[in-house]
Amino acid sequence: MIPAIFLDRDGVINIDTGYVSTSERFQFNKDIFSVLSLLQKTFKLFIITNQSGIGRQYFSEINFLTLTKWMLSIFACHNITIEKVYYCPHTPEDNCLCRKPLHGLITQAHEEHRIDLKNSWLIGDKESDISCALNAAIPNSILISKKPHTLTKTPPNFIQVPQVADIPSTIKKTIYGQ
Repeated sequence: MIPAIFLDRDGVINIDTGYVSTSERFQFNKDIFSVLSLLQKTFKLFIITNQSGIGRQYFSEINFLTLTKWMLSIFACHNITIEKVYYCPHTPEDNCLCRKPLHGLITQAHEEHRIDLKNSWLIGDKESDISCALNAAIPNSILISKKPHTLTKTPPNFIQVPQVADIPSTIKKTIYGQ
């Protein structure tokens, strides 16, 4: 079994400007390439993302898949391997099982890749991402936010950082005590 990093897309991989569906509107977060380059030495990388813009018909699934293919090609140019991108195309009103904070996307990744959830991490910028980690029994999570969180329950190893650049040192401290 392999440990993984589950990354939210909008707000972690890229700046969240709302319903990003084209490469022209996609801006990678500062430091994401150096952070993922370091993390992939120990973990397999997966992206899990809610994409309700598809269900709301703001953009098509083909638009999303085209953008995803482009994004993965940019990662490949930086020698970063994303194992797979899992996405929920539904709106909150659809009450599906794959939309975060439910754990359907993680369950699917776990079944397909034999992931060691106990030694995995979920990194997100919304409280629903952290709740997803809880629901999937992932004990390690990082919330990227400058605002104080309002979660009543967090995973055992929950950390909040203000920016993507703080992720490696946070994980090193937790895993290696450095």
